[in-house]
Amino acid sequence: MSGPTRDLLVVMPSWIGDVVMATPALAALAEQRPELAIRAVARPGLGPVLEGLSWLGEVETATLRGVLGPLGDARRLSGRRPDAVLLLPNSLRSGLFARLLNSPRRIGYAVQGRGWLLSEGIPYPSDATSGPTTTLQDYCRLVETAFGIRVEDRVPRLGTTPDQEAEADRILEGIEGPLILLNPGANRRDKRWSPGNFAELADRLRDRYPHSIAVNGSPAEAGVLEEVCGRAGPGVVNLSKRGGSLGALKAVVRKAELMVTNDTGPRHLAAALGTPSVVLFGPTDRRFTVLEGIRERHLVAEPF
Repeated sequence: MSGPTRDLLVVMPSWIGDVVMATPALAALAEQRPELAIRAVARPGLGPVLEGLSWLGEVETATLRGVLGPLGDARRLSGRRPDAVLLLPNSLRSGLFARLLNSPRRIGYAVQGRGWLLSEGIPYPSDATSGPTTTLQDYCRLVETAFGIRVEDRVPRLGTTPDQEAEADRILEGIEGPLILLNPGANRRDKRWSPGNFAELADRLRDRYPHSIAVNGSPAEAGVLEEVCGRAGPGVVNLSKRGGSLGALKAVVRKAELMVTNDTGPRHLAAALGTPSVVLFGPTDRRFTVLEGIRERHLVAEPF
């Protein structure tokens, strides 16, 4: 290592939930090592998740896809070689990207045969008797080992920007009273509670509480949202038809009084924004994503 570490580039993971689970470790690092200027590199589309965090500088974009992806990304970002690169993904491609940046410190778990690409390859714990560890715990352990700090507060937290709040206000225009948000989609079909069940839930909630009911999802989940609205009684609002960005979704989730969601990205947004949620787990093991200190209840299908 040559010289003090001042400029730290963090390579972020590829999923919304994993990005959220990285925030406690990085926030603790920013607080305990104030001399660090922390910036991030994330795959296209994920930058808005990180906007509004006071401790984070700029967010660069990198795909890191394919054989030549790391080379192209490293060339594009080579003008600002960081003092250190912290790799949160465990992929070989992210290790190659860090090596091509020629940063003096290249920190990450020594997995996937990439130890030779790192200057500080940290062994991944292999004690199978301790049970599953969450991704959040893995990130905390990595940062604690590499920078000699302690991550005491492990509650994930996100922020919003004024532009994101304004866009959310536009999306929610005309919706009366407090909001309950339903998220019936997921990246895997087997993680989705049925649209019919979500529709019945929407009707029961509307009959029992003085709340507006809205469904939300990605463009790829449009058919699921249409089915929920078609099977539910009148008055369920399909927010996807009102447009909006991922950043605006953060602000919408923050304004909701409750979210009922499958185990997918918006679940983590609710956790980090303080919105109470009920999370439906199907075939996946929830123990890998249990989060501390959040307002969340789990319903688990057995056997998972």
